[in-house]
Amino acid sequence: MSKHIDLYAYYFPNWHQDRRNDIWHGKGWTEWEVLKCARPRFPGHNQPLVPLWGYEDEADPAVMDKKILCAKQYGIKGFIFDTYYYDDGPYRERCLDEGFLHAPNAKDFGFAILWCNHNAIYAHPSPRVGIAPMLKSGAVTEKDFVDITNDFIAKYFWRENYIRIDGKLLFAIYNVEKLVHELGGILECRRIFDDFRQRVRNKGLGEVHLCTVGAIMEDVFDDHADINRVLNELGIDENLRYWWPIKYKDARLTMDYWSFVEAGYEATKQDIADYDIPTAPHLMTGIDQSPRTIQSEIYENMNVYPWYAIVNNPSPIAFGNVFRKMHRLVSSGECKAHFITCVWNEWTEGNFLEPEKGYGYSYLEAIKNVLDEEENNND
Repeated sequence: MSKHIDLYAYYFPNWHQDRRNDIWHGKGWTEWEVLKCARPRFPGHNQPLVPLWGYEDEADPAVMDKKILCAKQYGIKGFIFDTYYYDDGPYRERCLDEGFLHAPNAKDFGFAILWCNHNAIYAHPSPRVGIAPMLKSGAVTEKDFVDITNDFIAKYFWRENYIRIDGKLLFAIYNVEKLVHELGGILECRRIFDDFRQRVRNKGLGEVHLCTVGAIMEDVFDDHADINRVLNELGIDENLRYWWPIKYKDARLTMDYWSFVEAGYEATKQDIADYDIPTAPHLMTGIDQSPRTIQSEIYENMNVYPWYAIVNNPSPIAFGNVFRKMHRLVSSGECKAHFITCVWNEWTEGNFLEPEKGYGYSYLEAIKNVLDEEENNND
């Protein structure tokens, strides 16, 4: 009998008006404006993408309720919200606080927090020269970390629909290596993490399942033994992926999706072998960050975000095939992960499940087909 495995979707919130965006981009701006301005960069390039539901305001509970019901219908168990919080307060929070939490069906759908503690950059759109300049530093002090996590505890952790892994609250930090430097080293960071866990216990909420995106550390450490040592010393419980770990060493402009899927699956198996802690497999429908660049400039693969190669000819069939392989990898016990992740709505990065004018619901249908198939195999 194979073990049950849940699928969670990362949710990217920049499709509603935000006070910081009003300053940086103009009153009422949302990232929909970036998507609308996208154009094809080569023959056959599928841009601009057009959301089937239109350019909706995710801070509206009715809009978020539609997303919840759709995700549930196709087998997704919850959203892991990209959450931005700096030393002077939150950013893009209205999607979760005003939209999701007030949606009529939210209580029956899971959610958790991925604290994106990186710098805010100007990538809407990014120029070729002076690529993606910093808008706001993500650096924090110990006091900032305590204040930020106390706010998460007070607003989110106590809710019945907050996702738990083996009874523990799922909480992810995007870049722990960055925190290690900001908080005074590994031992100090571990002390601060332990204090965070204790503050959660003191509220009667139990334990925390602490996750991070380990691939970031691969750019800092040459040896996985060092990465595993640091993750162990910090007390990290699970390794996450937000992208398939594929680097384009040459200047190719495009990569075929079938090749992308194959390389992503093989890299996932390598992750499972390299990391001592469980690694949650990740699914991608593609990569196309060209909308986040100035559209009047010549687009090339410069191997610098967001000027990367574009995954061409995405295929729901190939997506379904790799999901089937990932699901069996975990449910068989070969991989010790507790869940699988995907991305719900990174429209301007070409990685999304929400229905689109051309693809319709085909990616969601691919998910449901695999889940139904696996359920029938277990009967």
